[in-house]
Amino acid sequence: MQIVTFPITAFTRTHGVVSGDECAILAVMEEFSIPAVKAAISRLREIQSKAFGFEAHGFRMNPVLAESEAAAFEQDHKIVIPSDYRRFVTELGNGGAGPFYGVFPLGFMDDNFNVRLWQENDSNVGTLSKPFSFRAEWNDRSDYPDAELQKRDAKEYDRRIERFEGRYWSSELMNGAFPICHEGCALRVWLVVTGEQAGKLWEDRRSEYAGLRPVRLADGSDATFSGWYKEWLDNCFATAGQPNWR
Repeated sequence: MQIVTFPITAFTRTHGVVSGDECAILAVMEEFSIPAVKAAISRLREIQSKAFGFEAHGFRMNPVLAESEAAAFEQDHKIVIPSDYRRFVTELGNGGAGPFYGVFPLGFMDDNFNVRLWQENDSNVGTLSKPFSFRAEWNDRSDYPDAELQKRDAKEYDRRIERFEGRYWSSELMNGAFPICHEGCALRVWLVVTGEQAGKLWEDRRSEYAGLRPVRLADGSDATFSGWYKEWLDNCFATAGQPNWR
């Protein structure tokens, strides 16, 4: 993954009442020491950990995102960025070292072997200000045409496949979320920013027709960005046979 940054017009961030979910995220972030994480990443680079995807990011971080740029992103999309992810991009690095092939810069997603800016309703990302609609794993393939139809009526089969793909890959399914990481083969991790699931991570496995599902940590709990990232660091040190970083 290419290490890149991008300009965003500055705007004052809007602060509101902190929700229960936000309080939980802030509590987790009290244990997410930025200096400790920086030191852990530096150590992994020194010992040349062979964690999956390390070749893409080399355990290096992009420059941090200015607070004004993060605020502008929020204003442009009419959202509030979850606190732990916001702190990551503004204090640690705007993308770089992270799970799989690394964390995207804010507003970017994978594009073959590179990254590109995404836009709302671009056939991938939906409308960020609209609530993310899922609570449980989803994989509705009920209208996928039977293979026998292809033998009987190839044109009708193609018509139904096109209709199915349009629904299955609709950007509206991903309203209230944006991609932060990819696993290869168009498998992605998304951060929810609007709705009941705000602050949690979801995995998009539609490229292998496995649908959408919440990301779970090793203990079975819903993954927040900070919990997911800390668990990745734990696994990197375990893979290298090194003492835990915490």
